Amino acid sequence: MENANKSVVEPEPPPKQTIFVVEDEPTLRALVRKVLERVGYEVIEAPSGLAALEFWNLKHPHVDLLLTDMIMPDGISGRQLGEKLKAENPKLKVIYTTGYSADLLGNDFVFKEGLNFLQKPYPPHKLVQTVRNGLQSDEEV
Repeated sequence: MENANKSVVEPEPPPKQTIFVVEDEPTLRALVRKVLERVGYEVIEAPSGLAALEFWNLKHPHVDLLLTDMIMPDGISGRQLGEKLKAENPKLKVIYTTGYSADLLGNDFVFKEGLNFLQKPYPPHKLVQTVRNGLQSDEEV
């Protein structure tokens, strides 16, 4: 019974991971936030690439994954936003999403469905699974 007096150390839960959602459609942005928060993620959001860059430069938030629409107003695409933020934080994971065909977005970039690309419309479970896959991936995307 010598182990009876030893205290058991419970492992700490992992820190919450933060997802930066950049989506110009307010209803979809709110839904994405709700789904991701329900499964335990912290969510930061912005309505455009320009607003996201302004927030990033002002607040310097800790972000684990950027989930961004590819086509947005204000002159900064999701791809440009992803490139700028990854230049400042090379460990940042990025998932691109669009209602357009990935074929129309250019051949100079590899989109991997379920890893760094999420085709709209998507059901909540696919959103959650793609975010998990993106966070767990060691691939440079």
